[in-house]
Amino acid sequence: MNQSAIMQTLALNQLLIIDIETVSQYPGFESMDDSWKQLWQEKVMKILPAGVSAAEFYLQRAGVMAEFAKIICISVGWLKQDESGVNMFLRSFFGNDEHELLSKFIVAMNERNEGLNDWCFVGHNIKEFDIPFICRRLLVHGLPIPNYLDFQNKKPWETNLIDTFQYWRFGDYKNYTSLKLLSAVLQVPSSKEDIDGSMVGALYWASDPVEQQNNVHRIVAYCQQDVVATGNILLRFKGMPLLKQAQIFNIE
Repeated sequence: MNQSAIMQTLALNQLLIIDIETVSQYPGFESMDDSWKQLWQEKVMKILPAGVSAAEFYLQRAGVMAEFAKIICISVGWLKQDESGVNMFLRSFFGNDEHELLSKFIVAMNERNEGLNDWCFVGHNIKEFDIPFICRRLLVHGLPIPNYLDFQNKKPWETNLIDTFQYWRFGDYKNYTSLKLLSAVLQVPSSKEDIDGSMVGALYWASDPVEQQNNVHRIVAYCQQDVVATGNILLRFKGMPLLKQAQIFNIE
């Protein structure tokens, strides 16, 4: 079933919007032991920009490479529609212990999977980033990959997934459109946080423990706002009104 068919077939309460935030496993290149420094250099030697060292590139790119990064937040949002309208409910799994974070996420997803026979993930670029990243980190921690996350052996029409990035392409594979840009184009409110994805690593690895803890909560808020933005883009694709703040609820 293609994305258009999924969007038309499944009800709003069958769609689970997801976004993750990732950071490097170490605050910097010099924090790694020699064997991991060597592995990093081998990983990036063919893609290093001119004039950029492997150590500098670690700060720029390690956070999005699953072998050298970890997940610090997974935010999910689900929609409920009744006669009064549409509401969104948000829940986040976050912290420094990635194994614990992933375990809690999988428990929650398993419960959802048992309660709904047909449902799918929704997100921006989740087909190429978020879902594969989660699967790789599950393997790193020796955790099983549930069938509803393992898309690698499925045909495209067997994958229940709506990727707003892929949907917006309409078959055109020449350009990347960020969530921020797509939100602006579709007149969807985007993150109100004064941070963006490129700043997450530096915020997380702040040297002061109190500042770091405060920054983690800022990162979670930023992640949740991206979930809301994606949800509103989905509603735009379906020709429905955007969510207002009073229709968004945070579930602890």
